Amino acid sequence: MLNELDKELTRRGHKFVRYADDCMIFCKSERSAERTLENIIPYIEEKLFLKVNRQKTVTAHISKVKYLGYGFYIYKEECRFKVHKKSVAKFKNKIRELTKRNNGWSNQLRIKKFNEAMRGWINYFKMADMKNLMIETDKWARRKIRAVYWKQWKRIKTRYKMISKYGIPKWEVHQMACCRKGIWRASLMLNSVLTVKEIANLGYISLAGYFMNVCVN
Repeated sequence: MLNELDKELTRRGHKFVRYADDCMIFCKSERSAERTLENIIPYIEEKLFLKVNRQKTVTAHISKVKYLGYGFYIYKEECRFKVHKKSVAKFKNKIRELTKRNNGWSNQLRIKKFNEAMRGWINYFKMADMKNLMIETDKWARRKIRAVYWKQWKRIKTRYKMISKYGIPKWEVHQMACCRKGIWRASLMLNSVLTVKEIANLGYISLAGYFMNVCVN
């Protein structure tokens, strides 16, 4: 239905991008943007007989825009992609959901769901500059994963058995197995047992590693 809008914007010499009914028109100044908005709304409503959502249809600097989950910033006079902060928040909520300690999933099912969701999200945002975001989120996600295993090892006897597998000194096994800290605090202690390498061996993908393999920027 908006093919005619594409043609009209092209005829007027505008640079624009549209996905379904989500459209951005690029202008050189705020004044030019406001004038363009003023002129294009009557065309959409009076020529195409479509209703424009006035609350969502605004002029803004590119650094303030969220488009299909992406944000934008200027670096060395070039416009670059980033992940919008709202998309980052949704991403972290997804990780929280996948690493809930009381959802009754088996470890294998959790690993499968986690990897599928992470690959899908990273592939979608692979044009964004998000290496540092992935590194930091990786650390946080691994701690969430360690918390899952710590809860599963809830008995001291089970902790002795599981921690002993990793070849650490007996005094350290004893200290960790008898830990009375809460699950989240105890998960930090598991760094020396469920290391980055060990979590990878369990089957979890590295967010930063996967991003570096697929990124296109």
